[in-house]
Amino acid sequence: MKVQPVVWREGVVAMLDQTQLPERVVIEEFDDWRGVAEAIRQMKVRGAPAIGIAAAYGLALAARNINAPTMDAFRTEFDAICTAFAQTRPTAVNLFNAIERMQRVVAHSATPDEARARLLTEAHAIQREDYEADHALATHGAVLLPDNARVLTICNTGALATGGIGTALGIIRVAHQQGKLAHVYACETRPRLQGLRLTTWELLQEGIPFEVIADSAAGLLMAQGKVDAVLVGADRIAANGDTANKIGTYMLAVLAHYHQVPFYVAAPESTIDPTTPDGAHIPIEHRDPSEITHLGAIQLAPAGAPAFNPAFDVTPASLISAIITERGVYRPPYRFTSVPSTQG
Repeated sequence: MKVQPVVWREGVVAMLDQTQLPERVVIEEFDDWRGVAEAIRQMKVRGAPAIGIAAAYGLALAARNINAPTMDAFRTEFDAICTAFAQTRPTAVNLFNAIERMQRVVAHSATPDEARARLLTEAHAIQREDYEADHALATHGAVLLPDNARVLTICNTGALATGGIGTALGIIRVAHQQGKLAHVYACETRPRLQGLRLTTWELLQEGIPFEVIADSAAGLLMAQGKVDAVLVGADRIAANGDTANKIGTYMLAVLAHYHQVPFYVAAPESTIDPTTPDGAHIPIEHRDPSEITHLGAIQLAPAGAPAFNPAFDVTPASLISAIITERGVYRPPYRFTSVPSTQG
């Protein structure tokens, strides 16, 4: 899979504008960190791992343009830029992990020039680690699927959302390569339609058999016995296993539990946040109501209709059959009190 949502090119951050897919493939190049931050906010890049990678490269870019006479002045300006990036998407923990890693680099650098060089090296490392994590995660996850598996997924968790082949969609891709995948049901994923626009785009390129469904059709499919597993990604996993993911994920978990369908969360270890005790403490991003009331520039709702538009919901750990990471498969009870080690 050659799709890369974010790439560093000498002096610029190149980004695939996912708001224009699948109609157009547009690469934007940013030579100013503010453009990168705004692209994250506007969801031109999305998916927790890809957001972290974009922020890391955005901070490396920003460091090149900080004209500070002393290291203390450099750190002060850099920290202010980090704060700006932290405000773009509050739920995805990978964003904050990337920011913290870049801040540590600056804290341990003696001069601005040293910091600039080491920041770019660190950003490359964040991207490389995610690439490697995706492949390991996908291999672990594919083992959990039965032969001729029919899998349901939501949002986009593929190469567009990560630095590699994807998390939940990476598992689907590997299972297909192994000949054990029969069919994929891709939820359209209201209101931004990442499943309809992005997941289908990736599945078509890979030749993976699928059908896109309205989010509200998932219960019918499970009732008819047509789903063998639900595979979803994550934007933040709390210490107790509660998981924040795209709005609609909780609904799928409840349906899967009722119909006794395994419900799997796939995410790199960097998405686990042991400092957040449970789902009640995960900040949930609320976005512009127009994402619901409009389809692009087309107004669907009556003028003035109010809308409730959280970008994420939280699935309780009690509804999650397993959490799949690059280190292996975690099963309940989940206790992520530090950087976790494989439970089995």
